[in-house]
Amino acid sequence: MVMDMPTDSSPLELVSKTTKAIIEIIAASDCVLILKKSFLQLSSYLDRIIPLLHHFTTVDFIASQGFTNFLQILYHEKGAKRLITDCTERSRFYILLNCRPIAKQIHDITKEISHALSCFSFASLNISLKIREGITQLVSEMQNADFGVEMVEEDILEKIESGMQETSVDRIYANNLLVSIAKAIGVSTEYSELRKEFNKLKSEIENLQLRKHDNEAIHMDQMIALLERAAAASSLEDRENKYLSKRQSLGMQPLEPLSSFYCPITKEVMVDPVETPSGHTFERSAIMKWLSEADEPVCPLTSTPLDTSMLRPNKTLRQSIEEWKERNTMITVASLKSRLLSGQPEEVLHCLEQLKDLCEQREAHREWLVFENYIPSLVELLCVKNRDIRNRALLILCLLVKGNDDAKERIAKVENSIEPIVQFLGRRIGERKLAVTLLLELSKCGAVRDCIGKVQGCILLLVTMLGNTDRQAAKDAKNVLDNLSYSDDNVVLMAKNNYFRYLLERLSSDSDHVKMTMAKTLGEMELTDHNKSSLAESGVLDVLIVLVSHDDVEMKLVAIQALLNLASLKKNGQEMIKKGAVPPLLDILYQQTAPQRLRELVAATIVHLALSTIPEGSHWTPVLMLESDEDISQLFSLINMTSPTLQQKHSPSFSRHCSAVQTLFQLCEVDNIILRPNAVKLLCCLTEDGDEATMLEHLTQTSIETLLKLSETSDDEEEIASTLGIIANLPNSTQISEWLLQSGNLPKIFSFLPDEEVAEASIIPLLVKLLDMGTSLAIRRAAISLAQLSGSSQMLSRQIPRHQGFWCFSALPEEACSVHQGICTVESSFCLVEAGAIPPLIRVLRKAEPDVCEAALDALLTLINGEMLQNGCKVLAEANGMPVIIKLISSPSPSLQKKVLNSLQRIFHLVEYKQKYGASAQMPLVDLTQRRDSSLKSLAAKILAQLNVLHNQSSYF
Repeated sequence: MVMDMPTDSSPLELVSKTTKAIIEIIAASDCVLILKKSFLQLSSYLDRIIPLLHHFTTVDFIASQGFTNFLQILYHEKGAKRLITDCTERSRFYILLNCRPIAKQIHDITKEISHALSCFSFASLNISLKIREGITQLVSEMQNADFGVEMVEEDILEKIESGMQETSVDRIYANNLLVSIAKAIGVSTEYSELRKEFNKLKSEIENLQLRKHDNEAIHMDQMIALLERAAAASSLEDRENKYLSKRQSLGMQPLEPLSSFYCPITKEVMVDPVETPSGHTFERSAIMKWLSEADEPVCPLTSTPLDTSMLRPNKTLRQSIEEWKERNTMITVASLKSRLLSGQPEEVLHCLEQLKDLCEQREAHREWLVFENYIPSLVELLCVKNRDIRNRALLILCLLVKGNDDAKERIAKVENSIEPIVQFLGRRIGERKLAVTLLLELSKCGAVRDCIGKVQGCILLLVTMLGNTDRQAAKDAKNVLDNLSYSDDNVVLMAKNNYFRYLLERLSSDSDHVKMTMAKTLGEMELTDHNKSSLAESGVLDVLIVLVSHDDVEMKLVAIQALLNLASLKKNGQEMIKKGAVPPLLDILYQQTAPQRLRELVAATIVHLALSTIPEGSHWTPVLMLESDEDISQLFSLINMTSPTLQQKHSPSFSRHCSAVQTLFQLCEVDNIILRPNAVKLLCCLTEDGDEATMLEHLTQTSIETLLKLSETSDDEEEIASTLGIIANLPNSTQISEWLLQSGNLPKIFSFLPDEEVAEASIIPLLVKLLDMGTSLAIRRAAISLAQLSGSSQMLSRQIPRHQGFWCFSALPEEACSVHQGICTVESSFCLVEAGAIPPLIRVLRKAEPDVCEAALDALLTLINGEMLQNGCKVLAEANGMPVIIKLISSPSPSLQKKVLNSLQRIFHLVEYKQKYGASAQMPLVDLTQRRDSSLKSLAAKILAQLNVLHNQSSYF
């Protein structure tokens, strides 16, 4: 819109007002977010006109008509400012969707200004050559300027136009389009933000309609209709209500297709119908094939000449077919649910196959399944025994959650929904891949992510999958772990399962509270030597040594505990010494005000550091821990004056740096009642874990006699206890034994072993009978007795005699025992197989009392001792005992669990039993690895390694 120049203003005032208007335009262009490059280009052109206008304010001139026209055009360009203001006030969605007409307006404004400049004569004005040349150059640039839409924006507009022409655009297409727009205009891709911006756009479109901007409003309405298909454009509740309302209005019976839906050539319902000039419609692929194969290209129905260029899409018919398909699909989706819950495997499988096909056809179908509440039913099917049903249900869940946060949140709302998914990680490779794909999608949603890390054994199995031979499965497992690493608890679990990446990151760069948690985890973990070495190589020692000097006592504690754990590997101990760990540790030790627990940890760490300096092999490079005799003397003095705990911690470190053993033995012989007891106590500590060769080198017969004498004559109870401890800890040596015997002071020890005989043979059948009929106490005692008797069966089993002479005259061979491979009877060898004790003992394993189960298990395990393993396993398997034994992994009794694990470790050495029963043992074993009992965790991990579930370098070993 052209604005008239003020008529009552002088030429100088007109120039001043025009200059001010241009400066305002330049300033406003900085605030534009869309087409910013084009607006800045226009403002730069206007900025280069300002020197000319300034020149007019400094000289006297007569305003000609040409000059007035020039100012009129420039003043008119307040329209540029209105355009800029409009682009800053409207929604960014609106500006992007209209960026083409906006770019054209900028182009027109630039052309008009350049034309005015080119028509204005500067010859009559006293203008410098520099300004003239600048204006000439500016006119040339403005006339050649191109204000096209940027590539990203152009690509989005083309996709919008393509989607507007295509009637069957899927929700995924609209979703991706909406996200692309958000990224291009700098809006968050979170659904809530997208919906907010989209609603603002719709409001502006309504205002356009009120202002009767018909063409623009119609075009924008079409864009809105396309983008409304995106999930982010409307709330879940709105979409669900809309779907359910439509589906309920359709009835329950599918409609037959109209005759016009069929292709005359294929006799099938068309997908892409095209129309000929004669008005007949065919499937595009069918008519194209017909024309390419025909000698003369004619219409199949009219025989009139027909060319492919004459074919036109029949959009009306195509839309009708798609609406018919959509109606019938809605009815099908609703009707399949009852069949899915029928409980008939074949019916369920057929139903799942149909659902899978529907999910793969269109994204909208997947959302319909969510609205029809299929997810709880599919989760329930993950737990059925039929593997095919489980796998198909898992696959459909994978399809439902892809890019659909609503479906993920609904899975999270189903009680215990993640557990069965995690269990798939311990099954066959195909099932593992599906499960980890599903978990990866679920882990992208915050509402579900919290649930995944809490599932017992999930992180363990994911870490195990990192070593999977399938690269995609390993990559997906890594990505799931990455998504779960937001939580410190998950990071700790990952570290406990041999994945230290995020623990090390937090230990190096997070808050003090988080650092303390991570350092505490390192200190409490049971690390393999491989783990310790890898952690040291990753630079964790430097971080921990710095934390030792932290002001917070708790931080010092956890850092030193972690160093202590890592220092048990000699290579790490030497590295700590080289990195300067000893001085800060000694500083803490010498502080009398330091907490006792802290000083004890320091003492234990120094011991490990000292032990790391002990030479090993000819290639050992010496590492000096204490640099001066003064340090050694000070440490020894401290040991003598401190508590027994610290003495025990420090005696090995002291012994490495002087001839402590020899000195202490000598001090045991002095009469000083203060020095001697301390020397005895230190020596006792030293002999508990000391070097036997060093002991033998400095021990004499006099030392033995002195110790024995002290044990009888000393009045100090601690000294007596320490003396007896030294004697008990002496190396196993013939020479020392002779000295002890020769002393005459060694008390005699008697041991009594009862010698009992087995009662009458009728006892064993009675014991077997008690297994089914007795009380719990009677059953337990009967099982214990059978175990004791069965332990002798192998030795008592009589070998089968070899045949001599002619075979035909020999007696029939006696049948060998299936376990002991000899002649067994109840009376002669107490054989459990011959006594028929196997089935009742297996039945006892199902009882609730752990001590009763343990007694029965002890009896059964006598069948797989030593060389009987293969035969005994066969007998147990034939009696269906293996599944019952595996169930005992989950027993509340640690001692029973330990026996079960030890037996399974041996059983799974046999390939046939590993293949047959390994899968059923995996998840109970995984659960055990999450418990606190370190011995059980280690055993469970070893078996999981046998089953190729856990890496053999796991920290559980």
